[in-house]
Amino acid sequence: MRFIFNFPDLGEGLEEGTILEWFVSEGDSVKVGDSLVQMETDKVVADIPSPRSGTIAARYGNVGDVIQVGSPLVEIEIEGTGESAESNEKVQESAVTEKQAVVEAGVPVQAISESEDGAAVVGTMELAGEGSLLAASDEGSSETGRSDAGVRKVLATPVARAMAKEMGININEVPGSGPSGRVKKEDILNFKSPSAETSGRTDAFTTGIEDVTYKPLTQIRKTIAKNMLHSKHNAAHMSVFEEVEISVLKEVVTKYKPKFAGKDVKLTYLSFVVKAVAQALKQHPQLNSQIDTENNRMIFRNRYHIAIAVDAPDGLVAPVIRDADRLSIFEIAKKIGELAQKARERKLALEDMKEGSFTITSFGSIGGIFATPVINYPQAGILGIGRILKTPIVKDDEIVIGNIMPVSLTVDHRIVDGGETTRFVKRVMDYLSDPVSLLMDD
Repeated sequence: MRFIFNFPDLGEGLEEGTILEWFVSEGDSVKVGDSLVQMETDKVVADIPSPRSGTIAARYGNVGDVIQVGSPLVEIEIEGTGESAESNEKVQESAVTEKQAVVEAGVPVQAISESEDGAAVVGTMELAGEGSLLAASDEGSSETGRSDAGVRKVLATPVARAMAKEMGININEVPGSGPSGRVKKEDILNFKSPSAETSGRTDAFTTGIEDVTYKPLTQIRKTIAKNMLHSKHNAAHMSVFEEVEISVLKEVVTKYKPKFAGKDVKLTYLSFVVKAVAQALKQHPQLNSQIDTENNRMIFRNRYHIAIAVDAPDGLVAPVIRDADRLSIFEIAKKIGELAQKARERKLALEDMKEGSFTITSFGSIGGIFATPVINYPQAGILGIGRILKTPIVKDDEIVIGNIMPVSLTVDHRIVDGGETTRFVKRVMDYLSDPVSLLMDD
């Protein structure tokens, strides 16, 4: 008996994923919980485990292909079973055991469905009857709606379809190199239109360099674009800018950096900023809230989960330091290092990204001074930390060299008024200019 295993919804409203690596080939034997494929979603890179034991009869999609949630990933031949009612009952009875195996493999419990026929364990799994085939898409049908029998209906990946449309290529003319003749992005890039080759038209001057380069959007980049627009359209952004003198903090970091390094932990200014923000949020709860317009209410968060923006290879991600107000500077520094490493290695889990109540972005480590950060919606605010500068300042009526940290705070003006915004910034600045005070408020 064969099972068609569809790409499951791993949670957080997932719609699609990109195949990064196949771990199995057709003919391979697999057990429940064995990794089948590595998928890049809009938030994380996850290995998808097998919900059944058996033999891989078919794979759908190649590396780089975009797979929609609910679309087939693999067909699994279940050995020693037939399509009888008795065998289906046995599969139903084994669902609990297989479900546990999938959960242990790291797939969230909420992604598990038990209501589908065929005892689906992850996502939606369906039984394929004898002779069942996947239906071809309706691509290639005439734009005028004619059901012309001579027009070829092609299979193509979403990326290939988008690229063909952008490049003005008739996808019906493109020979596909994927399974069942499916057209992939490589086929679009390598395609030369027959009409162009036979037209006899030549350019007066050619350089041998393409005018443009096409590169498919990653899942993370598409999500960043969607979330940024959603934030700008749904929040009333207001930004304020300040400078805080941190000479004392600089001395502390310089003094204790070697001791932290001896424990394989990197001490940075960001560790103190996270602690300062968490402590300030306890005194200014408006900044740790969100607005629920549908139910005419405010939602105040009673825990302080600070998201930190990380410049990962595939795009900006914001993993969360949970209960930052309860952590020591050492624990925060260690957590920052762990999350940054996981982000660089594309190993962040969904649990690392959930429930942030306020976000910090430290663009100054790259070189920026001030910015207008975009709110991580539906949070109430985001604090940007700029590049620390040595600047002349007036201290005790004398001009001395100071160490200035620029700060940029963007808030949702529907939630936070100007006065509360200013008080919050001042509180954070007080903590950073006198880091010992962070210990006094624990």
